[in-house]
Amino acid sequence: MLYGYGPLILQGTLMTLALTVLSAFFAMLLGIAGALCKTSGSRVLYGIAACYTTAIRAVPDLVIMLLVFYNLQSLVNWLCTLAGIAQIEINAFSAGVVTLAFIYGAYMTETFRGALEAVPRGQIEAGLSTGMSAALVFRKITLPQMVRHALPGLSNNLQVVIKSTALVSIIGLVDIISISQQAGRSTQHLFFFNILAALIYLGFTCATLVALAWAGRRFSAGVKEAEL
Repeated sequence: MLYGYGPLILQGTLMTLALTVLSAFFAMLLGIAGALCKTSGSRVLYGIAACYTTAIRAVPDLVIMLLVFYNLQSLVNWLCTLAGIAQIEINAFSAGVVTLAFIYGAYMTETFRGALEAVPRGQIEAGLSTGMSAALVFRKITLPQMVRHALPGLSNNLQVVIKSTALVSIIGLVDIISISQQAGRSTQHLFFFNILAALIYLGFTCATLVALAWAGRRFSAGVKEAEL
């Protein structure tokens, strides 16, 4: 049914899935770090985070991807030379993860910043007053509530990350897009394989929405919404 391209389609699907999961994970870590910088009260940290988010959101994703991909290897080699260690070869998958995480970390920063500011300051101060460390307050009080407030925006960001993995095919990654295009041109069934790729991305999106819906129920346990 897949004209002999079944194993390659599966390989491309798994590659796209791995790219999506890792990119989203590191983007969220970068987003949390950026949000903490913006809400830290430090002008230096706020300035760095503000410059990062403004610059990234002002430049098209494709342009940033090309800049990072074609210059990341040179930067890594330069740092390795300074450190006196052997140079590291960056493959297309690693470059794709770094690029997507770097781009969408800026969007995640704004999502988590708003979520952090929605956490009542009084609860944080109450935790600190009982002798809890700042790290423990963040883990036990701030983080659960931040995640709950961030979920709506996080849902949109994750869906964009999933769709943006298609751009990585331009830097040579063998993902579902590159394989579906190859299969379509070889078999003269380009429409069929394009629809197949679209359905695979739709499946990723639906699975993400289900997972986020579960997370929403999990982090909203015991929280009663105000009635209008």
